[in-house]
Amino acid sequence: MKLTFSKTDRIILFDGICNFCNSTVNMVIRNDKKKVIKFTTLQSDTGRELLVQYGLPVDNLNSFVFIENGKAYTKSTAALRVCKYLGGLWPLLYGFIIIPAFIRNAVYDFIAKNRYKWFGVQQQCMIPSPEVRARFLS
Repeated sequence: MKLTFSKTDRIILFDGICNFCNSTVNMVIRNDKKKVIKFTTLQSDTGRELLVQYGLPVDNLNSFVFIENGKAYTKSTAALRVCKYLGGLWPLLYGFIIIPAFIRNAVYDFIAKNRYKWFGVQQQCMIPSPEVRARFLS
């Protein structure tokens, strides 16, 4: 089944058992004052369908994905693009987009490779509070 979303939908796909990833999603929820970003885990049926729809591997949990304007972004580019939608000083981080992706992604990959060891894992995906649940896709 092909999922369809509006061109204006902004969706983060994240590793639902990763403590670092869950903390990052919680930070985005707190700082996305306009509540424009939606979420789903990479492990969910919706997440897997979106990965297939955008031609991304379904077995790679080392990158979160940000879908914006009908395009999927991964790794450091995804992280920086998310910052544009957050309050406070977060949008300033988007300036790092001028650094070549191979350099940014080397740092991203190092953190992704070690995130379970440094931050741990959960036995199940996070369960959002009722007020946040509406922003989660399945």
